[in-house]
Parts: sequence; C-alpha cells; structure tokens
Amino acid sequence: MSDATIAAGTEQRLTAQELKAQEKAAKKTEKERLKRVARDEKAERKRAAKSGFANVANPRRSTLLTIVCALFAVYCLFPFVYLLINATKTQADFTSTFGLGFGRTFALWDNIKTVFTYQDGIFGRWFLNTILYVVVGAGGATIMGGYGLAKFRFPGRKAVFAVIIGAISVPGIALAVPQFLLFAKLNLTNTPWAMIIPSLVSTFGLYLMWIFSDQAVPTELLEAARVDGAGEFRTFFQVSLPLLAPGIVTTALFTIVATWNNYFLPLIMLKDSNWYPLTIGLNQWKDQASTAGGQAIQNLVVTGSLITIVPLVIAFLCLQKYWQSGLAAGAVKE
Repeated sequence: MSDATIAAGTEQRLTAQELKAQEKAAKKTEKERLKRVARDEKAERKRAAKSGFANVANPRRSTLLTIVCALFAVYCLFPFVYLLINATKTQADFTSTFGLGFGRTFALWDNIKTVFTYQDGIFGRWFLNTILYVVVGAGGATIMGGYGLAKFRFPGRKAVFAVIIGAISVPGIALAVPQFLLFAKLNLTNTPWAMIIPSLVSTFGLYLMWIFSDQAVPTELLEAARVDGAGEFRTFFQVSLPLLAPGIVTTALFTIVATWNNYFLPLIMLKDSNWYPLTIGLNQWKDQASTAGGQAIQNLVVTGSLITIVPLVIAFLCLQKYWQSGLAAGAVKE
C-alpha cells in the first residue's frame, strides 16, 4: 500500500472524528441554550407574578382566572340548561318536580307541537311578526348613514357627530313614551310600523359603522373608482360593501338582538295580539294562569322561550367570525 493511500485514509478518519466532535459540541451548546431559555422564562414568570403583569408572548396559567371564567360560563349557560330541561316536562311534572331535574315523562316533542297549535297557532304568527320586525327594521339606514358620515364631508358633520354621541348616552326605554306619543299623533300605533320605524336607526350602530367605515374603506380606493367613472351607488355596492361586511354583520347582530328581545316598546305600542312579537306573546301566556278561569301553561311558555332563542344562537354561530373581526376593527388607529 502506498504512502499516499495511507495518508488519505488517515485524513478521512480525522475528518470523521472532527465531524463527530463538532456534532457533540453543537448538541451540548443546544442543551445549554435550552437550559438558559428555561431559566430566563422561569425568572420572567416570577417577575410577572410579582408585578401583576403577564407577558403575552410567554403566557402563564392562572388557576384563579380559570375558576372565574368557569363561573361566568356556568352563569351564562344556566338559563339555557334550565330551559332545555324544563321544556321536556309536562305541566304536571313542571309543578311537581325539581327545576333542574327531568320529569317522569319526556314531552319535548309534544310540547313543541302544542306550542304551534295552541290558540289556533298564534305562536307561529308571533314568530313571523318578530322576523318581520327584525328583517325589515334591521338597521339598513344605520349602515348607509354610518358610511355616509365617514366618507363624505358636508357642513354640520361635527354637529351630527355630537348629537350621535349624546344620543348613545340616553337609554332607549326613556324614549319609548315620547315615541308612543309621536306615533299616536300619526295614527301609527297598533301597526307594524310602530315597531319597524324605531328599529331602522340605532345610534350605537350608527357610531359603530361610522368608525368602521372610516378605517376599513380607504379614501384612495373610492377616488380611484370615481376616476374610472363609477357613480356613488356603484362605488358603494361594488367597492365599499365587500369591505364593510364584518362591520355590517356586527351592527346587524346588535340590531337583531335588540329588536328580537324588545319588550317595553311593543308593550305600549301594540294592543292587537295578532301583531305581538314573541316577547309580549309569551308574557301573555305566562300571565294567563293569574286570570279568572285561566289555564296554567308554564311548560308551553318554557318551550316557546327555548324555540325563541334558537334563531339567535344559529345566527351567532354562523356569523361568529365576522362578528369577532368587526368588534376588533377600528380599535387601533394606524
């Protein structure tokens, strides 16, 4: 074997040994780095615990916060669980069994059927009335008004803004009686318009759409559309409307929930039971037992209440992602 071959083999062995040594040194360095990172994280947690602040990039678990969140979850879910359990009971079981316990007979489907057939199916009429008030009065003017206030400059714009801010501080129930007097002068009480017109504009929704439109729709984009020859309506429906989708969904959800759960306004505006929304109709059923010769139907009231919240739950679940992004939009000014 030549000297050159021996030298080459020795060099290869030295190279392999050097690689192994380098790999070993790299692993040792990585272990030391991980230990150092762990020590730093532990020290940071201790500092955060002492100062009362937590690092968002390095969160720590809090048993107390978990317990508080669990209590809030129980508080929020308790009414729904109560409705779900008691909707399965007959009237006899409802009055003779524990509120959070199931009855001797599972009567959910019978209760649902009875709800829609009781008093010639008046519950279905109330349900359609509520949908009418929600769909027609779902804040369309609020959406257009907020966009217009955000993207158009005109005299008195600041005064309108001051009025909106002031109106937000006034509770809606304080305006119910003046609205009743105004609608009575116009002969609109005891008609669907008494419920639809007040729902068309929401001061909070108007302010929310104003802020969202100002942040979500760039002015340069509108100017480019106008330069290309697009009119204001075409610019709104083809350019601005897709960008406003999260804000529209958020505003619509607030308006839908407020209209769906509205109680005091229809109580003073409507006398004809054929125009009642679900809130007033179910309350009438609840008070039926206290009238002379009235029949107690608490099981139907509970079942009707359960049916009432189902559309809202479906709406929130389907529009959840738009609703969450719409709430966050406009919170940070860039």
